[in-house]
Amino acid sequence: MSIPDYQSLMLPILRIASDGEIHKFRDSIEILADEFALTDEERRELLPSGSQAVLDNRVGWARSYLKQAGILSSPKRGFFEITEQGRELLNSGIERIDNSVLEQFEEFQDFKNRKRDKKDTPPLKVEPSKSFESKQTPEDQIASAYRTIKEGIQKEILENIMNSSPAFFERLVIDLIVRMGYGGSHADAGRAIGKSGDGGIDGIINEDKLGLDVIYLQAKRWEGSVGRPEIQKFAGALQGQRARKGVFITTSRFTEQAIDYVTMIESKIILIDGDRLSALMFDYSVGVSLAGTYELKKLDTDYFEED
Repeated sequence: MSIPDYQSLMLPILRIASDGEIHKFRDSIEILADEFALTDEERRELLPSGSQAVLDNRVGWARSYLKQAGILSSPKRGFFEITEQGRELLNSGIERIDNSVLEQFEEFQDFKNRKRDKKDTPPLKVEPSKSFESKQTPEDQIASAYRTIKEGIQKEILENIMNSSPAFFERLVIDLIVRMGYGGSHADAGRAIGKSGDGGIDGIINEDKLGLDVIYLQAKRWEGSVGRPEIQKFAGALQGQRARKGVFITTSRFTEQAIDYVTMIESKIILIDGDRLSALMFDYSVGVSLAGTYELKKLDTDYFEED
């Protein structure tokens, strides 16, 4: 089961609080993760910013909206309990709680319309934010927009690579490898790549700046899928050099047989297809430039605590 959206978590959170006890927010996350049978990977999945787990974020927003509607309250930081209004809602036999249900409560309406013109003029009518209409939390919406932008740019990256010369692709590989911390300097990597040409090896680079180990490269701009025979040829070249590590980079994709093959051999061969290549270029800012920076902030609750 995938991680539920924050509105789908509202009723389960209220049910946790139905015993009238004060509950720790962190404990509720674990309870909900078990209830929805989430895998360890899903429990650890982070927002694109890496600042918080996706599940924690969604449970947090669900709890926050229930508090704004007067359904839950926080007797102290990091804890919550059900209110009388929340108990009445739960006892009504409701089968789902979402923002449309919360809108029946005056407290939630006030929360939605809290931003008003502060001048001595009649309050402006504030349209409901899209975050109230969407199943996504604001962070989810930012993450979704980020993924859409990234996917579009990655597609453009591959299109431009395919329209470039072999020499340019060679320099691109150098730029990426050095940016990732391999190959030593640009000069070192540049001397190594494209100079071997020995039985399926396009280049040899240092794994670290001291050259304690080396990595053998194969980098090809291909249209069709790369199959097992090509990887076997590369693996054979590694054995001929008594090499242990290799990286095979292509602008296309690898067949299942090729992917399975590298898991069965002694040499460590990393396969980088077009999608992963463009993703690495995006992540390490190779061939892309910064268009803007947005700081995502959260409330510092410690600041507001009084002794």
